[in-house]
Amino acid sequence: MDKLCTRDALQHADYGTCAEAGRERTEPWIRAEITSVYSLTETEKLYRLKLLGEDARERFSFKPGQFLMLEVPGIGQAPFSIASSPSINGHLELCIRKAGALTSFLARVSRGLQVGVSGPFGTSFPVKAMQGADILFIAGGLGIVPLRSALLAVLENRNHYGSVDFLYGAKTPASLLFAGDHDSWRRSDATLRFIVDHPGDNWSGPVGIITELLENLLTPARPLEVNTFAIVCGPPVMFTAICDRLTAAGLPMHHMFVSLERRMHCGQGKCCRCSIGSTYTCLDGPVFDYWSVMNLKEAI
Repeated sequence: MDKLCTRDALQHADYGTCAEAGRERTEPWIRAEITSVYSLTETEKLYRLKLLGEDARERFSFKPGQFLMLEVPGIGQAPFSIASSPSINGHLELCIRKAGALTSFLARVSRGLQVGVSGPFGTSFPVKAMQGADILFIAGGLGIVPLRSALLAVLENRNHYGSVDFLYGAKTPASLLFAGDHDSWRRSDATLRFIVDHPGDNWSGPVGIITELLENLLTPARPLEVNTFAIVCGPPVMFTAICDRLTAAGLPMHHMFVSLERRMHCGQGKCCRCSIGSTYTCLDGPVFDYWSVMNLKEAI
């Protein structure tokens, strides 16, 4: 694996532009049906959607890190990161935490409900431009949701990448999402490391914060290769600790990508809740390289 990805290569690959991010939201609404609902934890469920209509299924494609708008008529609409593999046409997976009116309604539904989806919107993780490189996936809590699509895209094309390390921290063992996927990720030659804040009685793994996993990985015996990329998703407070440590280890800021999707609310640039100066996460993001984030005052 000797391919070196440059910043120019990233900018001309699949890292979305502001236009792709939705400066003009002209995508029509598409009818979709919830085909299954799985409880992942006490607060999160995985919804599998099938786009209705052959033409819609053929047209709809997305890139890892992008989001869609989901609407339940009479209840409301909201943006959600797409958690599924981009290679599966016509079917989508959304991991949704019960929080507001729309998500509380969805928490009570089962298969068969028809909803509206629009998109995809937003910038994306440039996984194709990362081919030939070692990849670090680092997630905290619900941050695994936008990261999962990128991880699946890499593992489905495993021979195009170097080492793949996945670091994941959560509050408790019971709150670790996508536990049913972990074995298949290992079988795809990804190295998985987990850590929790509160272990409970049956946890035998590390206890602490996710930066401890990174410290254990970045040992003198295993320095970062020059051609390494990091995808980091989680609470904004985590970004600084993780990315500053990676910077100290020699990783360029434009080789780190973060998702600020947690800041989004309306997904349309109207409510201004995700605004960072003149930048709107839902319109200009949600994926940014770390250099860009450091130049956005109060982004994290």
